[in-house]
Amino acid sequence: MGEKIRVLLTEEEVNRRISEVAAAVSRDYEGKTVHLICVLKGGVFFTCELAKRLTVPVSLDFMSVSSYGDETKSSGVVRIVKDLDESLKGKEVLIVEDIIDSGRTLSYLIEVLKQRGPESIRLCTLLDKPERRVKKEVKVDYTCFSIPDQFVVGYGLDYAQKYRNLPYIGVVDFVD
Repeated sequence: MGEKIRVLLTEEEVNRRISEVAAAVSRDYEGKTVHLICVLKGGVFFTCELAKRLTVPVSLDFMSVSSYGDETKSSGVVRIVKDLDESLKGKEVLIVEDIIDSGRTLSYLIEVLKQRGPESIRLCTLLDKPERRVKKEVKVDYTCFSIPDQFVVGYGLDYAQKYRNLPYIGVVDFVD
């Protein structure tokens, strides 16, 4: 079985919306330093583009949390693959995620990070699939795009580690 990718959101649409979200984040964190937590691997493209557009001071750390493996649907089992390097004590934390699907991973991650003493925790995502949400209590503070329940790749999102480098968001269609 192979894959065919069709464009859902163009590179121009994605770049324009990231700039708009960055402006909102900058307004909300005015006078403060925002500590971005990039959720690897998919979030790295979005985090870098968002950070470049922020007008407030930024610090950055990385975390890897998995619930997918090589599947197209979340397994529901969340595990921390790589933890943060720095303390969160007293920091204004913004978790930056590529996509929020069921919400299980983010629900787990937010609870873990709250215990580390940050001043605040907010959530920013490139893509949100609200109709797939299982964990309704996950509050997304900044969303670039809400998308339908389709399997997407590009701009950091992958299928079995492929297609992360696409400069747009594409839908995977599986073909024989």
